[in-house]
Amino acid sequence: MNDYLIRGIDKSKSIRIFAATTTNMVEKARTTHNTSPTATAALGRSLTAAAMMGVMMKNDKDKLTLKISGGGPIGTILVVSNNKGIVKGYADYPHADLPSRRDGKLDVGGLVGTNGSITTIMDLGLRDPYIGQSALVSGEIAEDLASYYAISEQQPSAVSLGVLVDRDISVKAAGGYIIQLLPNIAEENIDKIERTLKEIEPVSELINKGLSPEDIMDKILGEFQMNTLDKIEIEYQCDCSRERIEKVLTSLGREELKSMIEEDGEGEVVCHFCNTKYHFNKEELENLYLNI
Repeated sequence: MNDYLIRGIDKSKSIRIFAATTTNMVEKARTTHNTSPTATAALGRSLTAAAMMGVMMKNDKDKLTLKISGGGPIGTILVVSNNKGIVKGYADYPHADLPSRRDGKLDVGGLVGTNGSITTIMDLGLRDPYIGQSALVSGEIAEDLASYYAISEQQPSAVSLGVLVDRDISVKAAGGYIIQLLPNIAEENIDKIERTLKEIEPVSELINKGLSPEDIMDKILGEFQMNTLDKIEIEYQCDCSRERIEKVLTSLGREELKSMIEEDGEGEVVCHFCNTKYHFNKEELENLYLNI
């Protein structure tokens, strides 16, 4: 079954939810980057978050970048998404790993670290992008994102992100949800949601049991007369091309290209997001140099 997410709102327009299944997307990221089990969970949670955050943007050309830098062994995680459910991402050190925690769970917080920040950059087609940032709380990503929404966006949100890694290190289940409380919500309804969230199983377990995004919405917010506004397929997809890489090379400037031609006689650029290698021979580099 294809990955997808839904956007829902209750009848009184006081609660909205984004819920997603991302098992295939996270598995594609794992095979693309050959991530360790803990790095799979960290990158997978970040990709899932970015997928839901991306569809919050209004225009087709809008682009969201989610950057998580906590000073841990994985380095920086960088994920890019849009409002069509297309996501790509990478981690600086995808092979980094840590022993499981005492409770048997993957130590994502330890791998990411807490000495840093979570940053969102929204390119909305304006002259300057919108940049929001807050300090990392736990490195577990869901808590950090909830804190980001509270501090940077002044938006009370409950965030759950999960990746279940199988014994063969493939992705068994992945997904998440973001619940946002809108200004006109009644205090008693906030209490109801908080009680439900305290008792509910981890989102990766729900997905592993076969629950769809609609089922997850119903399980958490079933008593609130929810309506599904959108259903969007999610896919891990890189949009790199030889033309784009040529633009990157020309942006280095004449001096950099000249030294590449004289010292190496060729060049190779590897895309961080999909690991595709682009090779340029001396003649191709010289043509780029002449056209700057």
